[in-house]
Amino acid sequence: MATGSKPATTGTTRDQALPDHLTSEALDALGAGRHGRVFDVLGPHKFKNRRWVTTFQPDAVEVTARVGAKDTPLARVSGDVFAAAVPGKAYELVIRYADGTEVMTADPYAFGPVLGDFDQYLIGEGTHKQLWRALGAHVMTHEGVEGTHFAVWAPNARRVSVVGHFNIWDGRRHVMRPLGNSGVWEVFLPGVGDQDLYKYEVLGADGSLVQKADPVGFGSQHPPEQASVVRDIDGYGWDDGDWMAQRRAKGAVDAPVSIYEVHLGSWRRRYDDGGRPLSYKELARDLVPYVKDMGFTHIELLPISEFPFDGSWGYQPVGLYAPTIRFGPPHEFRDFVEAAHKAGLGVLLDWVPGHFPTDAHGLAHFDGTHLYEHADPREGFHQDWNTLIYNYGRTEVRNFLVANALYWMEEYHLDGLRVDAVASMLYRNYSREEGQWVPNKDGGHENYEAIAFLQEMNATVYGEHPDVMTVAEESTSFPGVSKPVDTGGLGFGYKWNMGWMNDTLSYIEKNPIYRQYHHDDLTRPLMWQYSENFILPISHDEVVHGKGSMIEKMPGEGDDPFANLRAYYAYMWTHPGKKLLFMGCEFAQPEEWNHNAELNWGAADQPANAGVRELVRDLNRLYASEPALHVKDCDPSGFAWLNGDAGQSTLGYVRYGHDGDAPVVVMCNFTPVLREGFAIGVPQPGQWDEVLNSDSANYGGGNRGNLGGVRSRPEPRDGHDHSVEIVLPPLSVVVLRHAKQ
Repeated sequence: MATGSKPATTGTTRDQALPDHLTSEALDALGAGRHGRVFDVLGPHKFKNRRWVTTFQPDAVEVTARVGAKDTPLARVSGDVFAAAVPGKAYELVIRYADGTEVMTADPYAFGPVLGDFDQYLIGEGTHKQLWRALGAHVMTHEGVEGTHFAVWAPNARRVSVVGHFNIWDGRRHVMRPLGNSGVWEVFLPGVGDQDLYKYEVLGADGSLVQKADPVGFGSQHPPEQASVVRDIDGYGWDDGDWMAQRRAKGAVDAPVSIYEVHLGSWRRRYDDGGRPLSYKELARDLVPYVKDMGFTHIELLPISEFPFDGSWGYQPVGLYAPTIRFGPPHEFRDFVEAAHKAGLGVLLDWVPGHFPTDAHGLAHFDGTHLYEHADPREGFHQDWNTLIYNYGRTEVRNFLVANALYWMEEYHLDGLRVDAVASMLYRNYSREEGQWVPNKDGGHENYEAIAFLQEMNATVYGEHPDVMTVAEESTSFPGVSKPVDTGGLGFGYKWNMGWMNDTLSYIEKNPIYRQYHHDDLTRPLMWQYSENFILPISHDEVVHGKGSMIEKMPGEGDDPFANLRAYYAYMWTHPGKKLLFMGCEFAQPEEWNHNAELNWGAADQPANAGVRELVRDLNRLYASEPALHVKDCDPSGFAWLNGDAGQSTLGYVRYGHDGDAPVVVMCNFTPVLREGFAIGVPQPGQWDEVLNSDSANYGGGNRGNLGGVRSRPEPRDGHDHSVEIVLPPLSVVVLRHAKQ
């Protein structure tokens, strides 16, 4: 009650003074939608040993409180506010409208809070690991009544309401309760349930009135529609126990990790249905067995957290807790993950905590202040992407992001996160000129708050789920990206080897006659290969925006581009490091990727393209079956150089496994010159079997090789006591394995 205010009086037949909490100021604020603490006014309140029930019901002509079989009419006390003394305890409201419609409902303002002190404490401290269990929209039974509990963090708002079709999107009808000093607003709405649409209407600190999607919403409308959707995500009956029991070994540094990167909207489409992308269920049916047959170990999804603009490919998310509805509801995304797990495949999610779009229904200026983002555009605005940057130094924002990482592991059984654009987070001057950025407290360009956030995220994820993996897309030489947090590292499990990708693509794109002058593009990456746990990525970024497809990058005419590409892939799969290949690259798609159309599956069946796909399949199988090719991907003792001649553009190396594992010798020829009787040193005497030759006729090559293998001779070479002579076909890679005696 405002100081000095007077109770309103009623013009009804009761003609009596109203309770103290029904002041004229309060009643006016209710009608105007300005009241931010409506639980102080609405619902049941004791006054002079009587229980008064007050309700705000726009458009109602009559309101009754029903207790058992007894109805008590509520008098219209001011505008659309009705009140009366009501005997008894539990009651329901019966609301009648001018057209004769009658609605009976429990009163939202008769219910106590759902969130307790402990939730509020953890939210304030920024340590609520299951934040989504407290915030968001949860279908539940509260105090014996079915409905949905809504909670949102908006500490500076003057008023927050839930709006939806259930209240004709009128923000005056279901104003939420502010919980202490937590900044959280909550309300339980009886009768609201699964699949109901809603938003939060926020009267901001600056006086703005906006409708926002739920930051912790579990579902969304299909863009361009913008409402959140109540989704009951509890009770999914997972049947992937066998995978979950073994997945730690599947993603370990000594495991054969080979990742197929996928944009779900353009892998395949249903052109008998208007070009519709496949649903999660259809992807479970079609994509999962394809990836399994190709020998990949993991599927990595471009971002599927709900996003408004198709052209962003998901990299500008507005709903971090909602799998996009483009391919189906949340439980069907779980079906997809479970299908992958049953096939023995892991599922990784491309995760975007580095920035978010400025869309009005999103996080930007959420409560009338710069809540999630920095106020200063030198810190809070990405010039490259026209997006906003999270304020990693704010406790609640950091908690929002860390909890989201856990959410995908716990609610959707994902096996890891690939974190996008880490470099843009680590440096305050990322892509900025002098004067466009704010130094840290020590005057440097490192973003201490972002570093601390990434360390906390990794420590928390691995602490709760040590059997998953986190992967950094980090394009600089920032130290310790995949080193443990307790040693000062960022704590990621893996890092994309962007240097390897840039150098080797630069090399392979050159005409073979010039490659001799750029031989160090192939050898240089080994200088830093073991500084991190690396993944070798040929990702979507390499086949868009005018860069051309992988086959378009390859020089030469006739069959030479395919031979170049086969050699490059064989080199990649035998080089130390885990593997990642974007969809379509496995069959040398002729054109660069178009997110608005499916892959060129017609081309995939052409002989040369099918040969590349067969090679990738065999490379995956060889990589998985030969310990020497994967167990020491991240250990320098697993690699040694062999014969390499820049003038001939040849390159050789040995891969070693653990004691007792057969070593593997790799010889690459990046010129169109056939080299017969080519001598290379081998680390052990005896028989060496050719286990892969990229020139095989099976792959579309000339079938020039070493059928039946070769035997060593006691002639020293390349630092070894024995050597072999092989046929080294043009533009090819030959892989030999020592045959155990």
